[in-house]
Amino acid sequence: MHRRRFMRQLSATAMALPLLSQGQRSSRGKRLGVSIASYRRGRHFFSEGYPAWQNALDVLEHCKSLDAGCLQIGVRGWTRDFAGQVRARREALDIRLEGQVSLPRNASELEGFDATVRHAKEAGARILRTVCLGGRRYETFKSLEAWHTFRKQSWDALVMAERIVSKYGVRLAVENHKDWRMSEQLDLLERLSSASVGVCFDFGNNLSLLEDPHVQLKALAPYVMTTHLKDMGVQEYEGGFLLSEVPLGEGMLDLKALCHTCEQSFPEVQFNLEMITRDPLKIPVWTDAYWITMQALRASELAKIMALVKKRASKKPLPTVSDKTKEEQLAYEEANVRACFRYAQTQLGL
Repeated sequence: MHRRRFMRQLSATAMALPLLSQGQRSSRGKRLGVSIASYRRGRHFFSEGYPAWQNALDVLEHCKSLDAGCLQIGVRGWTRDFAGQVRARREALDIRLEGQVSLPRNASELEGFDATVRHAKEAGARILRTVCLGGRRYETFKSLEAWHTFRKQSWDALVMAERIVSKYGVRLAVENHKDWRMSEQLDLLERLSSASVGVCFDFGNNLSLLEDPHVQLKALAPYVMTTHLKDMGVQEYEGGFLLSEVPLGEGMLDLKALCHTCEQSFPEVQFNLEMITRDPLKIPVWTDAYWITMQALRASELAKIMALVKKRASKKPLPTVSDKTKEEQLAYEEANVRACFRYAQTQLGL
């Protein structure tokens, strides 16, 4: 598609999808939040049409234009003064805050983690989302020994973090970040047995680990504290299947059922959009490397997910950004987020 035509269509789409006014409220009685992961836009990726955001205050102003009810954003390095500025601004805008934090990996990082949690609380955050693995399990680990070392280190990090979040009376929500299968994550939570540590449930991530999110959520629901709401598109390729975030309602997930299950367990759960506009991820299930950390998995688990992929495969090509200019990528990203907000309001009651 010609680039100018592409940009015009994105602008037209955004204009055709007006959000509810701030005086209106959804049938669920809560507003959709947004994770900063929905945007690549920042100090290192911006354009004339989409100026750089310098900090959380800038992002809060953008959230106002979406009428987002919550912002989930990194809080590392905040000072007490900046935390106060964030609190004042978000309260004026009626926007909740959830922090994103990195786990302390050793005793030398505890002081910094303590300060991060303290300042996040001062800014008004009561839930802090974290991950055990920054990458993807099937890409990160080249040996079973490395995987076992990671599991031990993750446990130690969670134990250290739990003591600090409990001290400050905030909750730590561990995302299923293409690292833990549900039985493994449940094992961690049950061993910790802490009301201060639970789950940031990502609606789509565990498809990459051959788990149906609808089944996974039933197991993790008692621990859900917050969410990454998204829809997923899938298609087969020669190495396995492609997995891609797509605008809400265009993918394979039963979003209404997933939202209902979350609320049954935790009525106050916050739904935060994570719409990552990028090229599809390759889930290489037909390669030996994929199975290094999952050798005990039964063939039936693979068969179930591949049957689901075949049945629910996207009818149109999955979205890509590598063929677009920076300006086009930023416009595409913004249009996708706004389309998701409109769908959430009209179809999910958010």
